[in-house]
Amino acid sequence: MRIVLLSDTHNKHRAIEVPDGDLLIHAGDSCGYGTTKEFIDFLGWFAKLPHKNKVAIAGNHDRCLENRTTRYLIQMMEDQGVNYLEDSSVTIDGVKFYGSPWQPAFCDWAFNLSRGKALKEKWDLIPPDTDVLITHGPPYGIGDKIDNTIGSVGCEELLKAVERIQPPLHVFGHIHEGYGIHLAKWTLPARIKTLFINTSNLNGSYHYTNKPVAVEFDPNTKLVSPLVQR
Repeated sequence: MRIVLLSDTHNKHRAIEVPDGDLLIHAGDSCGYGTTKEFIDFLGWFAKLPHKNKVAIAGNHDRCLENRTTRYLIQMMEDQGVNYLEDSSVTIDGVKFYGSPWQPAFCDWAFNLSRGKALKEKWDLIPPDTDVLITHGPPYGIGDKIDNTIGSVGCEELLKAVERIQPPLHVFGHIHEGYGIHLAKWTLPARIKTLFINTSNLNGSYHYTNKPVAVEFDPNTKLVSPLVQR
């Protein structure tokens, strides 16, 4: 299964050069200000891309998906063939995807929770047999540094959850400067290595500089192989 990864497109989705694949993931922040108009424009583009299967979660800029008066947008996604995940999972061609939009609180953004117990309760919902974990924010210490002065801003409780579950692939965005592929070698007895990918398409200045990442995921062996774009 060839999986293509997007995140943090912030209304600049039509500038993105999206490679071919079997399944397309968007890890949140399709919007800039989170208006319904912005999201409908994004969905019109995303749903028409040729990938057979699509999975999306919300991010902190996607206020319209948190606002209960505009939750009909979720039905619009489903009607157009997009699997929207919010603390939920879907299995496609033998691969189990779990998605969640939450991240540590910062200013007055959407899907923010306090560090510690509140976020732990969300991550405790992740099924132990998850193959591909999709969160908007990164785990602590992995693709989560804004610059060298601020340091890591990822979620400590999310890191603990990933260490416990060890999904073969963890996809996220949120921290644009953390874009790239990261591999952590756990010292736990279970020897599955999680491949972490921060797939933010915009850089810290909100310019499109980061190409979508594509991987091959083998449903039988659970091996993940990043693909080199040409």
